[in-house]
Amino acid sequence: MQTLKENIIEILVKSKRIAKEQLDRAIQTQKEKQVPLRRVLVEQGVISEDDLLSLFSEQLYIPTLHLSKYKFDQEITELIPERMAKQYNVIPLSRMGNTLTVAMADPLNIFALDDLKALTGCNIDTVLSPESEISRSIETQYHVESKDMRQILEEASFVPSPESGKTDVEFIKQEEIELSSAIKESEKPPIVKLVDLILTQALKKRASDIHIEPEQDCLRIRYRIDGALHDVFKLPKINQNAVIARVKIISSLDITENRIPQDGRFKVKFENREVDFRVSGLPTTFGQKFVLRLLDKTNLSIGLDKLGFSERPIDIFKEAIAKPFGMILVTGPTGSGKSTTLYSILNQLNTPVRNIVTIEDPVEYQIEGITQLPVKPDIGLDFASGLRAILRQSPDVIMIGEIRDAETADIAIKASLTGQLVLSTLHTNDAISSITRLIDMGVEPFLVSSSLIMLCAQRLCRKLCLKCRTAVDMPKDFLEKVGFRDKEKVVFYAAKGCKYCNNTGFYGRIATLETIMIDDNIREMIIKKESVDKIKQYAVEKCGMVTLRDDAFLKVKEGLIPLEEALRVTTEE
Repeated sequence: MQTLKENIIEILVKSKRIAKEQLDRAIQTQKEKQVPLRRVLVEQGVISEDDLLSLFSEQLYIPTLHLSKYKFDQEITELIPERMAKQYNVIPLSRMGNTLTVAMADPLNIFALDDLKALTGCNIDTVLSPESEISRSIETQYHVESKDMRQILEEASFVPSPESGKTDVEFIKQEEIELSSAIKESEKPPIVKLVDLILTQALKKRASDIHIEPEQDCLRIRYRIDGALHDVFKLPKINQNAVIARVKIISSLDITENRIPQDGRFKVKFENREVDFRVSGLPTTFGQKFVLRLLDKTNLSIGLDKLGFSERPIDIFKEAIAKPFGMILVTGPTGSGKSTTLYSILNQLNTPVRNIVTIEDPVEYQIEGITQLPVKPDIGLDFASGLRAILRQSPDVIMIGEIRDAETADIAIKASLTGQLVLSTLHTNDAISSITRLIDMGVEPFLVSSSLIMLCAQRLCRKLCLKCRTAVDMPKDFLEKVGFRDKEKVVFYAAKGCKYCNNTGFYGRIATLETIMIDDNIREMIIKKESVDKIKQYAVEKCGMVTLRDDAFLKVKEGLIPLEEALRVTTEE
């Protein structure tokens, strides 16, 4: 079967529309730039896009269609994910029975046609459309929600209109008084609607953070979804000051201050649930940048069983938290889910017979029945001084947001040896390395040995969307190179993208864990200052510890994450 390139050459030669020298030059450029030949021909002015389209239509007996005035049906558009539409430069037009008609610039791409048929379950009929028009239509049709944004932006720049789209958030004070309920939706100022819409879309898309970033000629809005940042839209520079002022007002920040970092909070009601927002402002070259962290209590698991951990780590956690005193450490980089794990443990321990106190920077989730103390360095309340005060409150369980210095480490260790169960976090690459981190901070090895009960290292992996994941082949030499060994046949999956996962191929995240209970042999090795590698070898061989990478590989075998995600979040053992 001829390729499209061969067909283009044959058609052009037959038509005698261009000279051989022009064609040879275009083919050479196509080889160098690795772009479609038709695009090179148009860019070099050898032939116009319309003439090329007409020529192909005549030779291939495929009708042409200009898309500039075509009325798209959103339901039809959503039959093909945005990722695939962009990959093959194709957009669906209509469906009659079991036949889906699509506009393509490359109707002889059999790989695209096969993928479209497999995805939709329809026979594919094609029409020829200019590549530029297809690209423009994809950008327009796959961002329908931006119509509400455009309308609100028009209002923000000109006059408020009562027909503007409704937003779904209500701001509430800490004492649960609704701020915006007194104003009808249609009477809200346009900038208020604009910020409400930014928040609403973030909540609907399951974002964990909203980035509001001033640039030289615009205000950029990005959402962090499943750990990855995504561009959402860019607002005109004229709206920047008003949007930032609105964010400051709802966060109870000084709107006249723009020279120093600012921190605030606010709470909204969305779909009958309350969501806290933690706000951080930073002065930059082009204005204040704000990052809004979404803290949705419904995402806070009730207990360990709800975290999606496998059975062995859950058993180890339950054994550890059943002990009356000692220290449990959860390690990992920022954003690896350490706080969620600790809060889930606290929920498990939260009963009327226990006095549970936390010290955090800042307090992320407010939990009923638990005393929570925020760190305030500006008035001298740091982790160490706060921890000393907590010890005078007769606590049963203490949670320390992070052990950052030798003084905090020393107090925490001694508290765990005098009758308190202490939970905290460290920034280390794996579980065993937290032992040497404490010793490096100046804690005596015999104190580390006596206090530690359990260590856990964790990372967050993006979960494949189960509605659209696709099976792929993996070369054996690559699997051997990355250390993936399994005697059984494993089906590997890759991300694809669909309406359900917002065309990302991923939906949600799952933790990969490395957990170990500290036994007497490990305690002796700590006192002897054995190396991390030796302790880790013992933990794997004698205690059955599953390393971070091996746990990630298990999730690959279960079809929950792609192999590249496992390699991305873990290091080679």
